[in-house]
Amino acid sequence: MSLTVLLSAPYMLPFVDRFKPQLEGYGLNVIVPEVHERLGEEEILAYAGQFDATICGDDRYTPRVLQACAPRLKVISKWGTGIDSIDREAAAALGIQVRNTPNAFTLPVSDSVLGYILSFARRLPWMDRAMKDGVWQKLPGRSLSECTLGVIGVGNVGKAVLRRARAFGLKLLGNDIAPIAPDFILENGIEMVSLPELLSRADFISVNCDLNPTSRHLINPQTLALVKPGAVLINTARGPIVDEPALIAALQEGRLAGAALDVFEVEPLPLDSPLLKMDQVMLAAHNSNSSPAAWERVHLNTIKNLLEGLCIPA
Repeated sequence: MSLTVLLSAPYMLPFVDRFKPQLEGYGLNVIVPEVHERLGEEEILAYAGQFDATICGDDRYTPRVLQACAPRLKVISKWGTGIDSIDREAAAALGIQVRNTPNAFTLPVSDSVLGYILSFARRLPWMDRAMKDGVWQKLPGRSLSECTLGVIGVGNVGKAVLRRARAFGLKLLGNDIAPIAPDFILENGIEMVSLPELLSRADFISVNCDLNPTSRHLINPQTLALVKPGAVLINTARGPIVDEPALIAALQEGRLAGAALDVFEVEPLPLDSPLLKMDQVMLAAHNSNSSPAAWERVHLNTIKNLLEGLCIPA
C-alpha cells in the first residue's frame, strides 16, 4: 500500500506545485487541505486515518487528534522549530515520531528584536507618523548605550539577541531556568539574574524562551507588577507566554511604556483586540522568522525529516 502525506505547512502551501510533485516522486500520495494559519482539532480529525505522515505548521495535534490518527500516522514533520502545538508525550506513547528543525530562525528573529529595540529607543515609527501628519516635532529618544536589555530565555535566539545588543553598548541581563555556558556569559558581559530582578531593571524585556508548562503565562499580573517604569516588552517567541489581558491592562495603566508583539495567544489576532488601537504598541503577524534563505533551508529539512521518518531513501 502506498503512503499518504497530509501537507498543511502554511509556508509551503504557496509553493505546492513545487513540493507536491517532489513528494509524489518518492511514491507518496499527497493530501493538501485548505489551511487558514493552522489546522485546528476538528479540521485534522476530518482526515484522521487517511494519512501516514504529515508536514505541518502549528497544527493542533492534541492527544485526542493523535489517538484518532493512530495507528496509521507514523511521522509528524514540523515546519520550523516550535513543537508546542504537538503533544509529544501522547505522540511518543502512540509510537508517532515528531521531527523539527532546531535553530531554524535564530538570525531573522534576533534581527527583529533589535529592530524593535531601535524603533522604540529612537522613536522612529512615531517621528515618521508625525511628519506625515504634518507635525514638526522632535520626540525624545535614547541611545542604546543608556539602556538595559533583559533577555528571558538564553537559548539560540536569546544568545543571538544578546550578541547583537552587545554591539550597541546595552547593559545585558539574562534569565533562564537552565545553566548557561560560563564562557558565553563572560565573553558577552552578561549578568544572569532572577526573573524579578530582570523585570525591575530592564528598559527592554525580550521574551525568547520556549513555550512549555513552566513558561505559559510567565508574564502575568504578578510579574508585570515588577517591571521598571518606562519599560518595553518584546515578544517574538510564543503568544501564550504572555497573559494578554494582563499585558493590555499594564499598557492601559502605563505600567509598561510599550510593547512589540509578533505572536499572540489567539492567532490571527482578533479584530476587536484593544492592542490594535494602542499607539504605544507595534504589532506583526507572526512574521519575525521572515527570511527566504532560512525558509528554503527549512523546506528542505522538513522534507528530509519526513523521508527519514518513513525510512525512504532521499
